[in-house]
Amino acid sequence: MGKSIALFGTSADPPTIGHKKILEELSKIYTLTISYVSNNPNKKHKEDILIRTHLLKTLIEDLDNPKILFNQRVSSQWAVESIKYCKKIYEFNKLDFVIGSDLVRDIFGWKNFDKINKEVSFFIILREGYPVESNTLKMLETYKVKFKISSIKIPNISSSKFRLNFNYSNLPTSLIDFVKKNNLYQSSKLVE
Repeated sequence: MGKSIALFGTSADPPTIGHKKILEELSKIYTLTISYVSNNPNKKHKEDILIRTHLLKTLIEDLDNPKILFNQRVSSQWAVESIKYCKKIYEFNKLDFVIGSDLVRDIFGWKNFDKINKEVSFFIILREGYPVESNTLKMLETYKVKFKISSIKIPNISSSKFRLNFNYSNLPTSLIDFVKKNNLYQSSKLVE
């Protein structure tokens, strides 16, 4: 059996304890998890990609797990490009593209969706409040999308919820000082 590879791109605005849990759990399933920060063309980002890149890289370094790699060179706002870069750098063909259940419906409108669909299987992580509904499952079947729905349980936190609630307990410990020192995410309003 060959290597099982997960590609986990994220806006990470900022990376939360949810991102940390996802990375930890992916490392138990896959031979290798490759993660990077991207600019999602459908989102307005609070912090610059350089800041978000530093935060995710710090989180991954703190995890100190050889099965989790940070590689910003595969980053693109387009999934199809990130997949291409990843396959070229790591010279493998089988790849699972990790997405949250909140994004499943969006994939059909992604740039070069047909090409992506041929290149990867999707590994769907369920997020609270975003079930994969029967009509979405039918669309996945109609388009012959290869996918698995994960049983990973993640905290009910997202970057956008963090930005609304400003609670340090939702940040990985390794990121708190950097966020405070650089007054990121209006950190003066953050709750200890």
